[in-house]
Amino acid sequence: MDINLFDYELPKELIAQHPSKERDKCRLMLINKDTHEVEDKLFSDIIDYLKPGDVVVRNNTKVNPYRLFGVKKDTGAHVEVLLLKDLGNDTFEAICGNAKVIKIGTEIIFKEGVLSANCLERKEEGIRILKFTYKGIFLEILNEIGLTPLPPYIEQNLDEESKNKEDYQTVYAKINGSSAAPTAGFHFTNELLEKIKEKGVEILDVTLSIGLGTFKPVKENDILNHKMHSESYIIGEETASKLNKAKKEGRNIIAIGTTVVRTLESNYSKYNEFKAEEADTAIFIYPGYEFKAIDSLVTNFHLPKSTLVMLVSALMGRDFTISCYNRAVENKYHFFSYGDAMFIYTKTK
Repeated sequence: MDINLFDYELPKELIAQHPSKERDKCRLMLINKDTHEVEDKLFSDIIDYLKPGDVVVRNNTKVNPYRLFGVKKDTGAHVEVLLLKDLGNDTFEAICGNAKVIKIGTEIIFKEGVLSANCLERKEEGIRILKFTYKGIFLEILNEIGLTPLPPYIEQNLDEESKNKEDYQTVYAKINGSSAAPTAGFHFTNELLEKIKEKGVEILDVTLSIGLGTFKPVKENDILNHKMHSESYIIGEETASKLNKAKKEGRNIIAIGTTVVRTLESNYSKYNEFKAEEADTAIFIYPGYEFKAIDSLVTNFHLPKSTLVMLVSALMGRDFTISCYNRAVENKYHFFSYGDAMFIYTKTK
């Protein structure tokens, strides 16, 4: 399956550099995946297309200040590190900007006498396993010296770092552990969520700690050769029970973001039902995939040739997906993390 099937032309000026001043006032492309009707709305209008009994599922992961700058202890060479996955016991999977200089045994100083790391293992694609040593509380130290790991297409202004930590986070972020945000959730305000609940829509949370699996670029010409990195997810007992009840009753299950899709589809595919568990997923969803867990999706406009465009294409068809993306370009929607949204829904339920 040729990667170029998932390409589209995007003018650079349509890549959003800042979030909407009001989260729920960004634009929303409303897409009926069955009839191929497309409408242009504001995100706050989404409530008009939710019905009592619908189930909205969010990823309540919280982005940590996982971007760190340090120096090699022996040479003083500068090192940039992005923490990807907490492996426990103060050990992290991380990707290093100049990984060739980070060998087994290399010590990196991030703040003298406060935070350092030792390289335990070298892996492919610039990934290293780092063991941290610190004085104090680890997360407090990260909040002091770490930066929000914004995507490379967003220009990071260090003078606005405190604002980045607030903007690059959903209002319902709760569980620490991600190096990127579930950006489809950016458009929800607490007020909008309350209105959705008042309408009789059920809101449930899962957690997927976002790492390289979500944003790793596809470098293979044949996408079937792409290998996804695993990410950890948690589904609680109450959430699994309520999802099973909704599925049994034929109610609409709406995923807020591709990370929720990957969590629910991974879980349901294993058990043919939702089951509470803490597990890893490396699921890769592309056209031909048969969705078992979710019915509808709220998502942003994603990078060309990305696994996320492939996932959306699996849900509503490759040709229709690319036509919607081209329509968004023509109508000057804003793209990527801080950009506008689409709601892919069905009227069959």
